[in-house]
Amino acid sequence: MARKIFNQPPKEESAAEAPSPAPAKPAKLPGSVGGLRDSLREITANSIRDIDPERIDMDGLRDRLTLEDASIDDLAESIRKHGQQVPIMVRPSDQPDRYRIVYGRRRLAAIRKIGGPVKAIVRTLSDDASLIAQGQENNLRLDPSFIEKSLFIKEMQEAGYKPGVIQDALGLTRQGVSNHRVVIEQLPDDLVRLIGPAHGIGRRQWGDLAALSPKLPVVDIARSTLAALTEDIPSAEKFQAVYAACTSRMRTATRPDASSRNTVVRDTGGNPVGTLSVDSKTVAIKITRKDNPEFGQWLEERAETTLRALFDQWQDERGSGT
Repeated sequence: MARKIFNQPPKEESAAEAPSPAPAKPAKLPGSVGGLRDSLREITANSIRDIDPERIDMDGLRDRLTLEDASIDDLAESIRKHGQQVPIMVRPSDQPDRYRIVYGRRRLAAIRKIGGPVKAIVRTLSDDASLIAQGQENNLRLDPSFIEKSLFIKEMQEAGYKPGVIQDALGLTRQGVSNHRVVIEQLPDDLVRLIGPAHGIGRRQWGDLAALSPKLPVVDIARSTLAALTEDIPSAEKFQAVYAACTSRMRTATRPDASSRNTVVRDTGGNPVGTLSVDSKTVAIKITRKDNPEFGQWLEERAETTLRALFDQWQDERGSGT
């Protein structure tokens, strides 16, 4: 039956020779013809096409921290010399004659630099299927760094994708996704953008930097540290420089103050009454309730009045009282 269809003249020509008074209802194609039609559509849907890059929208979730680094220039030069060896994947857009990127963002960015059409596979995919294809292809071709995977996970979660889809997209277990999420939730977005993908820097090192984030102005430290470096320094070295600066600042912050001292104040019998703590920033009197519970209660009730009286006495002694 399929052979007869290809041998007979097109329907439009037959209709022109013998016009019918009323349009006929479209008939269902027999099973074998319908299968052939679906197969042809599938072949067409998976064929590689040349598409104008300007017709492709760079939407969806980003799985790379940057598309403007030197590696894009290198990729563009390689494509200029040898042609595009691996197609990208796109899916039809809601707008006519336009497409949405599924994977191959770096190749698309490179071809936009040199001009000309981009070779693309066109597939009709759901959002979930598109995300899984994007994540799996990138894992196979250019393994994203730990922090890029973490950001991708964060964006997928914020976009409302289910845990199973996220795991399939990156080939991670539930625990693996959790390990990435715990680190990225502690890091300021600006800090990650300043450092970049940092290939070779794993979960432990990013986790150590994340642990310093609540204790230090890590973004300010990163900006000042990176400002002193050359712009073309690799991202992993940026991480090491920022981490070294943060740990150095942390050691300085936790170093004991040379001027600090603690003095135990005792009564006439030699029993401890309290502790006087003095450093460059504070003067504190501490009473241990376990040793002197009644005195502690008495002092608490009179602390404001006593402190104010001491302050007034100090003003009188320095000649500035009223």
